[in-house]
Amino acid sequence: MPEQARATRILTDIDPRSWEHPADRAALNALRKIPVFDEVLRKLFGAIGERQVRLMFLANAVRVSPTQHPTLHRLWADVHRTLDAPAQYPLYVTQNPTYNAAALGMDKPFVIVHSELLRDFEEDEVRFVLGHEMGHVMSGHALYNTMLMLLLNLINRVGGGIVGLAALPVLLALLEWSRKAELSCDRAGLLAVQAPEPGLRTMLKFAGGKFSETNLAAFIEQAEEYRANNELVDQVFKVMNLLWATHPFPVIRVAEMRNWFESGAYERIMAGEYRRRGEPEGSYRDDVQEAAKSYRDTAKDTFGDAAEKARKMVDGFRSGFGRG
Repeated sequence: MPEQARATRILTDIDPRSWEHPADRAALNALRKIPVFDEVLRKLFGAIGERQVRLMFLANAVRVSPTQHPTLHRLWADVHRTLDAPAQYPLYVTQNPTYNAAALGMDKPFVIVHSELLRDFEEDEVRFVLGHEMGHVMSGHALYNTMLMLLLNLINRVGGGIVGLAALPVLLALLEWSRKAELSCDRAGLLAVQAPEPGLRTMLKFAGGKFSETNLAAFIEQAEEYRANNELVDQVFKVMNLLWATHPFPVIRVAEMRNWFESGAYERIMAGEYRRRGEPEGSYRDDVQEAAKSYRDTAKDTFGDAAEKARKMVDGFRSGFGRG
C-alpha cells in the first residue's frame, strides 16, 4: 500500500448521528420492536459471554500493533484521531481470500480486516474501510452485527430449520437493518478519508476488479444505469436479490454516497456543522418523521413504479379478456 497523505480535519466530539442514514435508524427501531427480538437475543447469547465471542472470531487472527501490520496500525490510529473515537478499539487481521471487514463484539467492540483486502487496496481505500468499521463501532452496531453473523453461521452449519419460526423475523429484520447500516457507515468512511474517490474506488473493487484494470467513471455510469432501470421485472428482481444480503450492492452504495455529497451534508460536517456528543437529544418525533420519510421515499422508488406497471399490466389483461 503506497503511503497517502492522511486526513487533517479532526472531527472533535462528533456524534455518530451526524452520519447515520435515517433509514438505518428506522430499521433499527423496527428491529427492536419485534416482539421476539429480546427473547431470541437472550437465547442466542445466553450461553455465550464476551470472552467466548472474541475467541470464536479471533482464534485465527493477528492483533494489529506497532510491530504487527505497522502500516495498518498507523492508519487505524489515524482513523481514531480523525473521528475522535471515544475509546481505543482492537483491530485484527484474519487470513481470508475475500474483500471484507467487520465490527463485532458485545460489550467490548473490535474490528477484523481480511488479509486479501490489505493485499489489493490502496492506503486511502484501506482508510475508508477502517473509517467505515469505526462508524459501526461508534454507532453501536457491533452487537447486532455479531448477532447476525452468529445466526447466519448457525443456518449454514445446521440448516434453516434450527432457526425456527420465532427467529426468522429477527433474521430478516437484522438483514434489512444491516443493509441500511452500511449506508450510514460508508459516510463515516468518507469522513475518515475526507475525499470521495477512495470510497467509490473501494466499491468498484468490492464489485469485482482491481482498480488498475477497471474504470471508475464507467462504474459510476453503471450505478446510474441501475438506478434508472424501472422495468417491472427488474424492480422485482432488485428486491429479491437483496432479501438475504447483508450489504447493499456496491452500485447502490456508490449512488448513496454521491447523493450524500450532493446534498451538502458532507461539506457542512467538514465545516464544523455537526452534532456533538453530549448535546441534548433532538426531538424523537423529528427523528421518527425523518426516518419514515426516508422509508417512504425508498419504498416509492423501489415499489411505486413497479406497482404502477403491474396495475397497467392487469388493466391490459382485463381489456383483452373483455374484447374476447
